[in-house]
Amino acid sequence: MGVTRRDFMKLAATSAAGAVVFAGCSIPEREFIVQSPVRIPEDVLAGDENWYATVCRQCPAGCGVIVRVMEGRAKKIEGNPDHPLNRGKLCARGLAGVQLLYHPDRVARPLIRTGDRGRAEFRAASWDEALRELTQRLQNLIGQQAGNTAVIITGPLTGYRAEVVRRFARALGADHFQLTTPDETVVRTAQRRAFGSEFLVDFALEQASYVLSFGADFLGTWLSPVRYSRGYGEFRQGRPGRRGTLVHIDPRFSTTAASADEWVPVKPGSEGLLALSIAHVLVSENLANPAAVQAITAGAGPAAFNPFRPELVSEATGVEANRIREIARAFGRIRPAVAIAGGAAGAHTNGTFNLLAAYALNYLVGSVGVGQPVRLVARPPYGNVPYTPNPATVSQWQALISRLDTGRPRPVQLLILFDADPVYHLKYLGFEKVVGKAGYIVSFATLLDDTAAYADLVLPAHTYLEDWGDEVTDPAPSYPVIGFQQPIVNPFYDSRSFFDVLLTLARSVGGPLQRELPWPNLREAVRDGARQLYQSGRGSVQAVDFEAFWNGVLQRGGWWDTAAAVTTVPTPPNLPTEPPVARFQGDAREYPLALIPFEPIGVGSGGPLAGLPWLQAVPEPTTTMVWQTWAEIGPETARRLGLSEGDVVAVESPVGRIEVPVYVNFAMPPGVVGVPFGRGQRNYGRYAQGRGANVLEILAPLTDEDSGALAYAATRVRLVRTGQRVRVIKYEGTVPPYGLERERPVEVTRG
Repeated sequence: MGVTRRDFMKLAATSAAGAVVFAGCSIPEREFIVQSPVRIPEDVLAGDENWYATVCRQCPAGCGVIVRVMEGRAKKIEGNPDHPLNRGKLCARGLAGVQLLYHPDRVARPLIRTGDRGRAEFRAASWDEALRELTQRLQNLIGQQAGNTAVIITGPLTGYRAEVVRRFARALGADHFQLTTPDETVVRTAQRRAFGSEFLVDFALEQASYVLSFGADFLGTWLSPVRYSRGYGEFRQGRPGRRGTLVHIDPRFSTTAASADEWVPVKPGSEGLLALSIAHVLVSENLANPAAVQAITAGAGPAAFNPFRPELVSEATGVEANRIREIARAFGRIRPAVAIAGGAAGAHTNGTFNLLAAYALNYLVGSVGVGQPVRLVARPPYGNVPYTPNPATVSQWQALISRLDTGRPRPVQLLILFDADPVYHLKYLGFEKVVGKAGYIVSFATLLDDTAAYADLVLPAHTYLEDWGDEVTDPAPSYPVIGFQQPIVNPFYDSRSFFDVLLTLARSVGGPLQRELPWPNLREAVRDGARQLYQSGRGSVQAVDFEAFWNGVLQRGGWWDTAAAVTTVPTPPNLPTEPPVARFQGDAREYPLALIPFEPIGVGSGGPLAGLPWLQAVPEPTTTMVWQTWAEIGPETARRLGLSEGDVVAVESPVGRIEVPVYVNFAMPPGVVGVPFGRGQRNYGRYAQGRGANVLEILAPLTDEDSGALAYAATRVRLVRTGQRVRVIKYEGTVPPYGLERERPVEVTRG
C-alpha cells in the first residue's frame, strides 16, 4: 500500500521535514517513528524511545541501520527495514556496534607519548594542547616547502569522507594510502575487465535458479553478506515450487560450502582452469551463446576451449571429469544461472584470471544485463568524489616501508593514521620494524591499536554512531544507493570526528589547506552531496526545498534511485589462451600444506572488531570455535601427522612461525590447512590483547600478477608438534563426526 494522507501528516509531524515524499516503495509503518535530528537525544523524556537511522561501519558493505535511543543512550541496533541493501536484516557485526560505543577501553582523551615508541606509555592532554602541536607541525611542513614529507594512512573511504582526506592530502603534498586486509582489489580488477563498470556488479541471487560460486563465501563474510543472505533466502524458498540449486567450489569447507547442495573441493589456485573446463562443456554441448563464445575467444570459436576438456584438467584441479560435466550441464540447462567468484579463488598469484574466467561463464548462459541475475549499477548524481575505495597495492606498501627505513627519496616527517593499523595488518611486510623512524606520528583511534602504541600523539576519534558521514554503497542492489550517516548520540568520551579535525586544522593553518577545504565540518560537506541529489529531482526522496529533502534522507537513512538502470550489455572479456598457473612460496616437499587464511564471521580481519567481546564469542559456523586462532585440518592430515584436537602446533612457512591449537574438521580435504584472520593483537583493549595469533606474520608477500594485491593464499606451510595441548574453546558437543571414531579417535572436548 502507498503512503496515505494520514501517514504523510504523521510523518511530517514527527520529523518536521515539511513537504517530503518517499518514493520508490511503500514505507513500513514502523519507519514513521524513525527520528530526524530535529529532536536530538537530550531532548527526549525519560522512558521514551526514539529510533535514528544511520549507516553501519562494522564492515565495508554499508548496511542501513536504525538505533534505539533512550534517555540519550543507544540501546539496540537493528537493520533499517527501508534500506534496499539489507531490508531490516543485520549481521552479528552490526549488532555489536553498541559495544564499540561503550567500550571500557576506548581512548577517552588526547594522549601524548612519554615512553619509548611501541610501549604505549602516554599522558593525558587537552584538545587545545594537541591541536596546537599538530598545527605547528603542519605549518612547519608547508613553510619548509620540502616536497612530499607527509603520509596519511586510512581505512577504505568513499564519498565526501574520501574527498575531505583527498583534498587535505593534496594541499599538504601528502601521500594518501588506504589499507584493508584482505582487500577486494582482485575482485574489482576482474570485474572491471569482465563487465566494464567502475562499480561492482549486483549478483541478484533471488533472480537465479542455479548459483555456481568459486571461492566467494557470500553467506559468511564476502562483500555484502547480509544482502546476499537475503537474496539466498528468496533463491531457496521465495518462489513456490522452485528451489534454487547452489554449488560451491572452494578448497576449504566454508559457511557457504556448508549451505550448498554440492561442495566441490578444488586444488588451490586452479579455480580459473576449472571455469574454462566448464566453459568447454557448455560450448561443446551447444549450451552456450555463440556470440559470447566468439567474443570470449577473440574470434577463435569453440576450438579455443579444446585444451580444457575435463579429462585434461581433472588432475590439475582435483575434480573428476564426470563431475565437471555434471556441473556444466546443470549450469547450462537450469536458467537463469549465475557464476560468482571471489575470496580464496582470487587470493593467488593468478587471482584475477581465476575470477575473470568464472565471471565469463555468465555471458555464455546469457545472465548479464537488465532482468538478469548479473546487473550493472548506474552512477549516482553525487558529485566529483571518490565513489569506490582505492586500497594501496603490496608494491606501494613496500615502497613506503623502504622510504620510512632509508629516508629516500624523501623522509616521512609526519605520519597520520585513521581507521588503519599497518603494524598489525602489514606484519608480512615488516611495517613494525620501520614505523618508529617516522618523524612524528599522529593516530586517530577509537581503541588503542598496535600502530597507535607507536604514536607521538593519539587523538580519540568518534565512533560511527557519534559522527556524520556518507557511503556510496558498493556493491549496490542493482541501482545506485547513497547511505547517510548521522550521530545518534552525543559523544560518550572527549572524542572528535577525524574529518572535522582535518577541516579545523585547514582553517588554522590557512593557505592552500584552507582554500582546498571550504567546509566548516563534515556535515556541511555531506550536505553538499545531498544537495546535488536534491537538484537531480530523482530518487527515493522528493521535497519542495532542500531542507525538507535533507531531513527526509536522514530520516530514511539514505537515498536511492530504483528507476536508474544500465540498459547496455557489456562486451564479454577475452580470456587468455594459456591460463597462468598459481605460484606458491615454499617447496611442496618441505612445506606440504597449502595455507588458506579466511575471514571469520565475528572478528573479521581484525581491527576494532577484535576488541568487541560479542564478536570474539561469535562461533565460526563450521567449527563453533571462539576467542582464539586455530589450525583447521582434515582427518587424513591429522592421522598422517599424529595430531588430534587441542594439540598445539607451530604453523611454519618460509617466512615465519605461529603457534595455534589444532581443530580437526571432518570436511577439510587433505593437503590444506585453514587459519583465521583477525586475532593476535597486542592492544585493542582487554578483550583482544594476547588472544590467538596473527596469521599475517607467516604470509609471503606474493601478489596477484594483474592487480598487485596480496595473494594471501599463495603460501605453503608445515605443521610441527610442540608437545603442548590446550582445551579449545568451542560450542559443539562431545560426539565426533560419523566415521572418525572407527578409524582413529579424535579427541573432542566441550568449551
